[in-house]
Amino acid sequence: MKDFSNQISNRRTDRDVEITDIQTCVVDGNFEWNLIRIETDAGVTGIGEAYRGGGVPELVEYTKRFLIGENPLDVQRLYRRIIQEMSGHGGTSGKVVTAASGIEIALWDVAGKLLDLPVYQLLGGKFRDEVRIYCDCHAGEAYAVEDGSTEYADADAYSPEAYANEAQRVVDMGFTALKFDLDLEMDNDPDPFNGRLSNGAIEHKREIVEAVREQIGSEIDLAFDCHWDYSVESAKRLAHKLEEYDLMWLEDAIPPENTEAQIEVTKATKTPVATGENRFRVHELSELIYGHGVDIATPDPTTVGGLGETMRIADRAEENYIPLSPHNVCSPIGTMACVHLGAAIPNFDLLEYHALEVDWWDELHTRDDPLIRDGYIEVPEAAGLGIELDDAVGEEHRLEGTDGFT
Repeated sequence: MKDFSNQISNRRTDRDVEITDIQTCVVDGNFEWNLIRIETDAGVTGIGEAYRGGGVPELVEYTKRFLIGENPLDVQRLYRRIIQEMSGHGGTSGKVVTAASGIEIALWDVAGKLLDLPVYQLLGGKFRDEVRIYCDCHAGEAYAVEDGSTEYADADAYSPEAYANEAQRVVDMGFTALKFDLDLEMDNDPDPFNGRLSNGAIEHKREIVEAVREQIGSEIDLAFDCHWDYSVESAKRLAHKLEEYDLMWLEDAIPPENTEAQIEVTKATKTPVATGENRFRVHELSELIYGHGVDIATPDPTTVGGLGETMRIADRAEENYIPLSPHNVCSPIGTMACVHLGAAIPNFDLLEYHALEVDWWDELHTRDDPLIRDGYIEVPEAAGLGIELDDAVGEEHRLEGTDGFT
């Protein structure tokens, strides 16, 4: 078994630093945000975020067995150590990689602060001063997510007019790109299991897209997300119906496991196709990219393996002239990590924002101004991620029954 433990004997004294503690705090936003804090014997702490949901804090706690005493500056070695040490725990995919992603981001924050450099500089430098944001929005109270299941609203929430009105509201906030969910309760009729869409369901989706496009015009970028619901034939039929509306992309129309099926859908339509958020590490996206099964790659840095792993995915996408637009449902912490990534990637396109309904989102950090201004986030020049958690706000919204930072 490979040994990624610290075997370095030649290091300058001022960079001979050790991790002393790793803590987690689950903040109950529109999702359960898994925040991670790393402490060091240099008095420097780093903050990171792993993808939402259960199991992550327990896995982060497990990594303390072998990460305490390690040097946080060896970001990529420690990421590989987590994968290797936990390979027998399903560590090459799934929640282990998710936990490793959040730790890796916190390590970048520590490294930036120790070296007095912003994270984008550590990733290779800057291609842009600000990152464009697209707003993931819903038609009124279209649905709520409770413990992973979808609770649909009344039918009126899914009318084309409801989508169009919400689109105009978001555009008026200054966003130049937006996305809606296009999977609806009516998709389950007449059968909730086989993924086939009726003609009526497809026509209703076409009417929604048409209404939004007519409301906001052609200059606003517009995408729709299907959440892996449909069969190949239904995905192709839907994509064909939407070709005339010049979408930014149609996202996750079929389940993610079968790359050949994804290639079939993508190559069957002129509608740009996006996918990638629930694949793990570069290995699960390489075939998709080299097979041109995706027009826009959408890995989630807090899921896929962190910033370094997303950089490797971006390199493969760039080789194939494919833009990269990270999936992001994070708090301001994970969002700012993605901003540094967006600054450092040449083929980066735009970044998701998925917390419009959280009116205290900007209260969770200590910066004076809102992060998003006129649909963009400025790339920070401060050391590390350039953002800090407001501990009092984090504690106020901590998920009941979970531990917080001490």
